[in-house]
Amino acid sequence: MVKVYPFKAIRPQAALAAQVAELPYDVVNSQEAAAYAADNPYSYFHIDRSEIDLPGVDPYEPKVYQKAADNLTAFKDASWLVQDEQPAYYLYQLTMDGRSQTGLVVCTSIDDYISGQIKKHEFTRPEKEIDRINHVLACDANTSPIFLSYRQPAALKEQIDAWQAAHPPIYDFASYHDVQHRVWLVDDPALLEIISGAFTDVDALYIADGHHRTESAVKVGLQKREAGQSSVESERFLSILFPENELAIWEYNRVLRYPVPENFFEDLSVNFTIEQTMDKKPAQAGTIHLYLDHQWWALTIKPSAVPTDAVGRLDVSLLQTYILEAIFGIKDIRTDKGIDFVGGIRGPEELERLVDSGDWSLAFSMYPTQMSDLLAVADAGEIMPPKSTWFEPKLLSGLFLHDLETK
Repeated sequence: MVKVYPFKAIRPQAALAAQVAELPYDVVNSQEAAAYAADNPYSYFHIDRSEIDLPGVDPYEPKVYQKAADNLTAFKDASWLVQDEQPAYYLYQLTMDGRSQTGLVVCTSIDDYISGQIKKHEFTRPEKEIDRINHVLACDANTSPIFLSYRQPAALKEQIDAWQAAHPPIYDFASYHDVQHRVWLVDDPALLEIISGAFTDVDALYIADGHHRTESAVKVGLQKREAGQSSVESERFLSILFPENELAIWEYNRVLRYPVPENFFEDLSVNFTIEQTMDKKPAQAGTIHLYLDHQWWALTIKPSAVPTDAVGRLDVSLLQTYILEAIFGIKDIRTDKGIDFVGGIRGPEELERLVDSGDWSLAFSMYPTQMSDLLAVADAGEIMPPKSTWFEPKLLSGLFLHDLETK
């Protein structure tokens, strides 16, 4: 079983929610955040990307984290963000292109993560962890939610659906990419107990997106525990739990800035069958589309080359093993400057644009990793290659903060 807890969210006034809420800090750079926040004093980027208020300052300087804390205090003093008086759960529904997913906003246990009941499928980078650790410590709050998935008990779904049907949302607005965001406050004491009790039938939670935020939140909690400065709330971290059958993973494509070997197609043919195609995106797993010299090619893995393990048989692993590493010598895609990653939301046309510009040599359009793959890898205790999944729609930040209550 896993544990979930209601909490007293720090959240926007209803009238300001659409102006406060922003994309996650890690899907924009400083320049993009500054542009989004221009002429919007309510933008959550003033907290989550506080370097935008300190032009010319390195984003990782101590004064940037202090600025985030100062801005958070200012938002609360102005009542742009207000803390609920009683612990509650929240429902967060996102609707994109007619498809909806409803998450349960909770606090989860750092001990459940340590014990492996909150499962991961990616490695993290220390420098990214340190950034968020410093941010959380300065703000004394989990400032961004972690996107988790789970196998939802049918009885819990019935309770959630009934609450949504019987109560109006406290937030209801459209934002980036025409996604509709709706939030419900669940404050009935009896239902809070029912929701908490439902997780006795849930064996594990799975990190869908937010591995660095998870590691950072857990390490902050452990630091405070070891220093004797912990609170009930610092033993927990902010999470949004979505049923695995409601989620959609988009492709995470690749572009390379490497010269194309003279015998490139001959090398590819060792493990793939190759044919020209008019399609820019693969229609099934086991096929990778290559864009080179204004032409698309379908690369279909030969059955004899498909590994049997949960990680090795992923399309991103086949690309890594048989093309990136074997042909281009790219061993660590997290640090190699000759490769970049393009989220599926941008479409294959972005791959064509990048290659046709001459800045990149070739591109690979991927078939999306499936949720069943993610769960299988996590259950096996294995790790996916970096940049294996791109989730859409994105959870907005600024709608929920979790006060650690240690200051």
